[in-house]
Amino acid sequence: MNLASLVVGHDAEAPALHDGSSWSSWGDLRERAAGVVAALQRVEVAPGDRVAVVWSNSSQFVACYVGVMAAGAVAVPLNPASPGPELQSELQAVRPSVVLCGTDTGAVLRGLARLGDVVVVDDLPARSSAPLAPVDRGDGEPAVLLFTSGTAGPARPAVLSHGNLRANLHQMLSLPGDLSRRHDVAFTAVPLFHVFGLNVALGLSLVTGAALVVEDHFDPVASWSLMSQLAVTTVVGVPAMFAAWVELASVGRLPPAERLRLAVCGAAPLAPETAHAFEELTGITLWSGYGLTEASPVVTTTLGTGRNLPGSVGRPLPGVELRLVDEAGDDVLHGDPGEIWVRGDNIFGGYFEDPASTAEVLTGDGWLRTGDIAVLGDDGDLFVVDRRKDLVIVSGFNVFPAEVEQVLRSVPGVQDVVVVGRPDPVAGELVEAVVVVDGAGHSLTEDDLRQACAASLARYKCPKAIRFVDELPRGLVGKALRRAVRDQ
Repeated sequence: MNLASLVVGHDAEAPALHDGSSWSSWGDLRERAAGVVAALQRVEVAPGDRVAVVWSNSSQFVACYVGVMAAGAVAVPLNPASPGPELQSELQAVRPSVVLCGTDTGAVLRGLARLGDVVVVDDLPARSSAPLAPVDRGDGEPAVLLFTSGTAGPARPAVLSHGNLRANLHQMLSLPGDLSRRHDVAFTAVPLFHVFGLNVALGLSLVTGAALVVEDHFDPVASWSLMSQLAVTTVVGVPAMFAAWVELASVGRLPPAERLRLAVCGAAPLAPETAHAFEELTGITLWSGYGLTEASPVVTTTLGTGRNLPGSVGRPLPGVELRLVDEAGDDVLHGDPGEIWVRGDNIFGGYFEDPASTAEVLTGDGWLRTGDIAVLGDDGDLFVVDRRKDLVIVSGFNVFPAEVEQVLRSVPGVQDVVVVGRPDPVAGELVEAVVVVDGAGHSLTEDDLRQACAASLARYKCPKAIRFVDELPRGLVGKALRRAVRDQ
């Protein structure tokens, strides 16, 4: 079944989406999506072709996402705030037939070289009154490509099928606690091009018919005010959002959440003190979990367990198998740390046109090697104790250090650099660059390096801290020791 079929049966007059200015009904959304289908058919997009969607959180994004899938094509959501070189690299990796985007992004794309025959449509196609009739797609057919710096190194597109995404939605809805109800009004400021925003916040609304309020730029005061105004009942967010609300509540600037019944946090580790403070200040339990793009994304959650143990990410969703294994692939003893392996219908089929990287993370019998280390508590609660040692997670976004290091090494005067993550109470982690300069680089400043990064990398990948050192710690073979830099 095509995932776009989820929206076909919802009441045409019922509210579907509010993007900061006004409501769109399910009928409006279907007409806009049908217009996207018609536009793609006019340029001869065939089922299975890839179509990039480069919009911020908006009704345009949702109409394009649903329309692309309804046409049988594969949606490739990309960050509209990414610099031109990063967008070009991603587009070259997936080779879409069409890019659907806003006017500003369209101007950037048309200025790029080597985009080939890609058709850039930089305005939402006119709506169509024709019924939205999604093309039949099998469960195993790809629905979405999402770039992830996940289990196999630098950013690469993970292939999520219609069946993967739908399976994770049903797994979430099988939990006790009513994660999403038809009459709910949900809120998120998580980007919809991120898997957490795409298939948790948006996906749950698509499947249940709940209304969704999306914000493009998170402002804690404005967002809470909007939530009160629109009688929001559930919120899906990242730790930085809840930490900001906690700070406001602590100084009396957060009015009571009269209609809010459920708050869910994901995409990055949640500090226990944030969860506790949010509950103390609002009376709402803040549930958290663990997941990754390759799992569509949710693997475990505290929702439905009836408790929030400090540091726990809960238990596996119904239908999700989880093992902790040692380096030989054998199950560890209970209470011992081991790598998290996951299996279920929500697990992706692999990385786009990259069988070698796929083989590194998927076993022959369907287990996903996450690279994350965890222990199981006595009652089956999962505690993640370490992550892929190089990956930095900034407000839920994966940053692979090698990508940032490559940009910094291209700056004249930079001799060597190591990028690591540093704990941050708001973003979870921030990116720090530790830099060695040569004789030509004696006049380099932090601003010089930040400007170089801003020209080539998305904002969340740019170092927030830069430290100049005379030398980097090195191992026996001369390689810079990232862990030693991190521990300094």
